[in-house]
Amino acid sequence: MASLQDVVAFLDAELRISEVPDYSGAVNGLQLENGGSVCRVAAAVDASLPVVESAVAAGADLLLVHHGMFWQGVQPLTRAFYRKIKRAMDGGLAIYSAHLPLDVHPILGNNALMLKALGFSPDGTFFDWKGLQLGLTAEVDLTRDDLRDKLAAVLGGDVHLCPGGPERVRRLGLVTGGAGSEVALASAAGLDTFITGEGPHWSYPLAEELGINLFYGGHYATETFGVKALAAAVGRQFGVPWQFLDHPTGL
Repeated sequence: MASLQDVVAFLDAELRISEVPDYSGAVNGLQLENGGSVCRVAAAVDASLPVVESAVAAGADLLLVHHGMFWQGVQPLTRAFYRKIKRAMDGGLAIYSAHLPLDVHPILGNNALMLKALGFSPDGTFFDWKGLQLGLTAEVDLTRDDLRDKLAAVLGGDVHLCPGGPERVRRLGLVTGGAGSEVALASAAGLDTFITGEGPHWSYPLAEELGINLFYGGHYATETFGVKALAAAVGRQFGVPWQFLDHPTGL
């Protein structure tokens, strides 16, 4: 058993929660507390009602997520939102969320871990947002088809490709999640290939026009890495078991 206060202090420090900027709806850090103890940790991408129900059923008293409970902003505690909060509180489930602080973490982050899983080493960053470098770059040498095969194997599913750039990939950039709208920024950074989770429809024709390859690996699939690593880190630090709750959206 661990103290929730101690676990939160560890997470806040490791992820630099108070220092890393983010979108207003992220509300990074502890979003819901429990009675004060942690015996089992669950990790998931989204703090959705089905995930909360699964966490409580699994006996978890701390849920670590990438997308927290407040993406839609202030809302009444009614209907599904009420049921989610009530289920978590009745089940003694604390909820901790880390969005951009987890994306950019050099060891536990989605970007770093996905790039590592692909077998590449980062050599720089790009995509400045409020002083935060959101993306990683790497020098590589492989065909576009080989890269698609690697991505499909790492992500466990189909990968959508806009083959707008060269057939041989030599300089790529990676931003997990929904960064497809930043394809122009990736091109301006001198990349011939941009890997992300998803993007708007217009990102595909724009990539063709800019002459850059654009891989969409799925928003969910590209952001499972960080929460797993974060839960494992808590498990090692405090000697508590953890598990990943897979609830894919297909997006």
